[in-house]
Amino acid sequence: MSGFVRALFQSQLDLTLATGKEFETRIVERPGLWMSKDELADLTEDLVTVASKTLARGSLTYGVFSGDPERLNATIITLVRRKDTGQPIAFNALALMEIDTMAEPMEVLHLGLVMVDPDQQSRGLSWVLYGLTCILLLFRNQMRPLWVSNVTQVPAVVGMVAETFGAVFPTPQQPKQRSLQHLLLARTIMADHRHVFGVGPDAGFDEDRFVITNAYTGGSDDLKKTFDEAPQHRDQIYNDFCQDLLDYDRGDDVLQLGQIDLPTAAGYLRNSVPRASLAGVSVTLAAMMLQRLILPTIHWFDSSRYFGTLRPRKDPV
Repeated sequence: MSGFVRALFQSQLDLTLATGKEFETRIVERPGLWMSKDELADLTEDLVTVASKTLARGSLTYGVFSGDPERLNATIITLVRRKDTGQPIAFNALALMEIDTMAEPMEVLHLGLVMVDPDQQSRGLSWVLYGLTCILLLFRNQMRPLWVSNVTQVPAVVGMVAETFGAVFPTPQQPKQRSLQHLLLARTIMADHRHVFGVGPDAGFDEDRFVITNAYTGGSDDLKKTFDEAPQHRDQIYNDFCQDLLDYDRGDDVLQLGQIDLPTAAGYLRNSVPRASLAGVSVTLAAMMLQRLILPTIHWFDSSRYFGTLRPRKDPV
């Protein structure tokens, strides 16, 4: 209930939810804008703790690991801990990209960097790390569809994005049917936001296939994998798709673009969220709706108080 009450009055997300018997998840939005230096240092240390167990070699030098506090001004961190020890065991750093070359300015949610402690893998955390925060942002955005992007060479992630979000390009089912908006978004992202996913200026981009060639030269170098090292999807169609589409020796990535909308959210809640966690997630979503839909309506019809630029009505003398 405390998470419900906080969600009513927050301008930036800071929620802690129980996500199973063993884990709890904290979601913090744009922490660089409101966290103290000590809180930011603790948050970064938690991310480094997970990363140090995940990377077999080297280190990361982009995004939340770059040492640039400005990166945390446009990032949403989803951090999973064990309830018993408080140990951080997984995170997703979701990046917010401002796109201003479309018909109107818009925000694209980049699915960002996901890391899970190898000792805690296969614990059913995918629904938390890949969909939960996006669903919360959709409800807070008054159900308006939101664009999402993903850059990866991992077949398991390619399949997860294709199955979770709507209007995704490319996928094995639609390898060539891009829309004009897909293309314009991709061009803008590659021109202005490569630093978000650690791709250097020397990387190429195949607009027909949405493949980033020689992608691992801009800070994400140590994430490069061979096809055999990359986690496979349970559906072989995604594994074959990635193997045919990408040159793993050169270090290619696929750029996927899709949307999260109300039908996507309904499918996510129905198929992905475990029953034990559904009640807690639903309460939080209800708080989002109350804050963004119902409360403004109540405020609008209260003519006795200020509401934004509106002034209270003066009773005649």
